Amino acid sequence: MGLLKLKGVKKIYRQGKVKVYALCGVDLTIEEGGFVSIAGPSGSGKTTLLNLIGCLDTPSEGKITFGGEEISELSKDELAMLRRHNFGFIFQDFNLIPVLTAYENVEFALKLINDIEKINIEQQVMEILTAVGLGDLADRRPTELSGGQKQRVSIARALVKKPKLVLADEPTANLDSKTSQDVLKVMVEMNKKLDTTFIFSTHDPLVMDYAQRLIKLRDGQIVSDEIIN
Repeated sequence: MGLLKLKGVKKIYRQGKVKVYALCGVDLTIEEGGFVSIAGPSGSGKTTLLNLIGCLDTPSEGKITFGGEEISELSKDELAMLRRHNFGFIFQDFNLIPVLTAYENVEFALKLINDIEKINIEQQVMEILTAVGLGDLADRRPTELSGGQKQRVSIARALVKKPKLVLADEPTANLDSKTSQDVLKVMVEMNKKLDTTFIFSTHDPLVMDYAQRLIKLRDGQIVSDEIIN
């Protein structure tokens, strides 16, 4: 049984009296432990699809099932709780809190889960920062880190609560090719080590090369879906 299933999912926006279809009936199953890239040109529906999968938006039509539970019609509070405990997010512009250190940015994600003792928070934060190669930079603020280091903090923040699914929206868009490769290697290692499912939206060929599965979108529809690694 797949970790995530979409059946007949549509997303329709209105511009006055005109309906604009961002997604046009998507059927998709994502298995646990996958490393999946969703690719396509601008306006193809990549970010819309990622937002629906991540419970940041709701479909106009169709069903989304996560871990065997239909989530398409959950309330905002229920979706927020689902995100908090099961999803991690990595953004192209990092979305770090500038006044907090790398340690504090990662710690913040754990503090949203109220049943973790302080000693366990400290241990988990330092373990994941060390795993992404930032154990000795825990006290630095984002302004004192390079773009690649900021993205590693983002990865650590997404992974520290051991989510079932990590969603990465154009995670290499603001990085040079060498840094992009280094960051992708970290995510591949975390995928294998933790068996965490990763889904990327991207137009970067490098991200596609690292993917185990490549799904291509055009005009809100899946036009190809292939296993590549």
